[in-house]
Amino acid sequence: MPDLYILLEIAGFITGIAGVILTLKQNIWCFPVGLTNVTISLFLFYFEHLYADALQQLFYILLLVYGWYAWLHPTNKAEIPVTLLKRKDLPLLIIAIFACALTLGSSLYRFTNASLPFMDATATSFAFAAQYLVARKKIENWLLWILVNVAYIAIYLNKEMPLYAVLAAVYLALAVAGYRSWKKQIIPVG
Repeated sequence: MPDLYILLEIAGFITGIAGVILTLKQNIWCFPVGLTNVTISLFLFYFEHLYADALQQLFYILLLVYGWYAWLHPTNKAEIPVTLLKRKDLPLLIIAIFACALTLGSSLYRFTNASLPFMDATATSFAFAAQYLVARKKIENWLLWILVNVAYIAIYLNKEMPLYAVLAAVYLALAVAGYRSWKKQIIPVG
């Protein structure tokens, strides 16, 4: 198992970086590469008792499929533009993130042997929101990814998953680059 585990961690590392770079470039291949990454990560996180993170990978599968479809079939038959989240949607997003974090963290703490249940649940809840915003091409997705990756660096170091800690650090740098890149293309929406 250790050899397979190391190979999976390396494969997750490589597909993780490739997926974010492709997302940054708004390349449709970010979706199949991302699906490969989250499938690998699902197994690794389950093995490490990071159940919120494993659950997150299941949601990523759904969100990646949704995003892939949305990018291939935009409603106005033109490419989906990069836009800002509407101000009225921000409080709802924040409430949803924290409600999800509290519910998931409490459930993991009470009903499982989860490792770091509240920290994992909070990072996962922010990541759910960030991935949804990627699918909608909202610039704020990158700001959420910055927060998420800082949390995951700490989580993965705690779990002695050094490649995933490095991967989270690379994701952090790519999130900053993604924000800068998408900011140049932003189209204001009321």
